[in-house]
Amino acid sequence: MPLYQVVVLAVVQGVTEFLHISSTAHLALLPWLFGWQDPGLMYDVALHLGTLLAVAAYFAASWLRLLARAFGRHVADPDLDANPGLFWFLVVATIPAGVAGLALEKYAESTLRSPYVIATMMIGIGLMMAWSEARGRFQKSLGTITLPDSLAIGFAQAVAIIPGTSRSGITIAAALFRNLERSAAARFSFLLSTPIIAGAALKAGWNVFKAGGIASDLRVAFGLGVLVSALTGYAAIAFLVRYLQTRTLKIFIWYRLICGIIIIALAIFFRDPVVRP
Repeated sequence: MPLYQVVVLAVVQGVTEFLHISSTAHLALLPWLFGWQDPGLMYDVALHLGTLLAVAAYFAASWLRLLARAFGRHVADPDLDANPGLFWFLVVATIPAGVAGLALEKYAESTLRSPYVIATMMIGIGLMMAWSEARGRFQKSLGTITLPDSLAIGFAQAVAIIPGTSRSGITIAAALFRNLERSAAARFSFLLSTPIIAGAALKAGWNVFKAGGIASDLRVAFGLGVLVSALTGYAAIAFLVRYLQTRTLKIFIWYRLICGIIIIALAIFFRDPVVRP
């Protein structure tokens, strides 16, 4: 793969993984639209590892405080200190997505990569986000989140196995339905995504290891993919956390709706409507 394609796909991964607009959809559609060769499993590992580094680095202090509070120590963060069960809520809420990933992975990498599925999810989750904005009361902080709240968001995350959904988009929408504040919804969403991204990176890494590891001629591309996706992912998280302190999801909703319509039009009029895995 040419290095410019490595950089483009890494930037797309880092940005779209966290901005409610579906990294899976964009990474499936870009090669389809431009006729690029499938980047393969090695690059999948690089992108997952990069975004894992981004979210882990940004929330490292939060995870340490969550662990400390879970075992009875007081921490400096008022929201986390007020909710000693939050770490365990996150653990339980991770289970549905883990089960869905194991059960539906093959379908997600083949049948569900149709542009029509991707476009339907882009539009459908966009409308769900709009509904959550209209219905949410924006009252709860992380300090008041409950186990039922966490489970509702966790089951929503399980749907993100379908390309075009967006893990952050559907979990933040679910959090708004549970009346979380937007910034708290984003923070919980990113914390909840960390174990799932880590699991995906580990699984893909194990598959690469079984296949013989990273070939010497691909190591530069691998390292570049990790670096670029990590830096852009970190920047995207920092941007969104600040953005949602004062603004709504409207710009992401409109993007999803317009993008979904464009994908359907392209699939009907210009391209073979199958995105190759």
